[in-house]
Amino acid sequence: MTDAEEPRRRERAGSFGRAAGVYERARPGYPDDAVDWLVPADARRAVDLGAGTGKLTRALVARGLDVTAVEPLAGMRAELTAALPGVPALDGTAEAIPLPDASAHLVTVAQAWHWVDEARALPEVARVLRPGGALVLVWNVRDEGVDWVRALSEIVDPSEGELRLRRAVEIGPPFGPTEPFLTSWEREMDVELLLELVASRSGVITAEPARREAILAAVRELAATHPDLAGRTTFPMPYRTGCFRARTPVA
Repeated sequence: MTDAEEPRRRERAGSFGRAAGVYERARPGYPDDAVDWLVPADARRAVDLGAGTGKLTRALVARGLDVTAVEPLAGMRAELTAALPGVPALDGTAEAIPLPDASAHLVTVAQAWHWVDEARALPEVARVLRPGGALVLVWNVRDEGVDWVRALSEIVDPSEGELRLRRAVEIGPPFGPTEPFLTSWEREMDVELLLELVASRSGVITAEPARREAILAAVRELAATHPDLAGRTTFPMPYRTGCFRARTPVA
């Protein structure tokens, strides 16, 4: 990314707080097989970095982990606290985690690693992990192997996360080798939820009003005319979820 592009990236990264309610309603959670894979058997304490509204946080809590959420945007933290009032939700980033050294067995970053400064975040995550602790990166992306989803992608620019998952993901030092896990699944949707899903994307949140309305109008037209969608009350949205895990060295 060039220096000229950096202000736009920061604007998009910070935009989600303005649409936290839409994000909470529209964004999917994570499939059980992905969560089962990413939680090590020996993990007890977890930190969910860039936790957003708590989409992954609640799955970690459901598996009995003692979870602390870290999220820099106040609007997103408010949604998380409303959904999970017993989970600490701290103001912080992957580059400056407000937790002690060696305080977690697991750090997760779902739908957010593409916004961080990896050179600063990797040693900071390693600091809060115990020896042998795991960092897991997770992304949900639309499955563009399906015709109508591919047509949707022609309307909506790819997200930073989608672009990242198209490349090989390597976590890098001071962590050990990166282990991948990929899975496919579907989520039942209707047109209004699809529109909110599109509206929750940073490129749409930050678009000029006329551009935003043009995008949403094109999505409505797609839903009304594509043979896989036209006339249907609900329809499945196909997803692929990629998980990537690496561990700190054992002392």
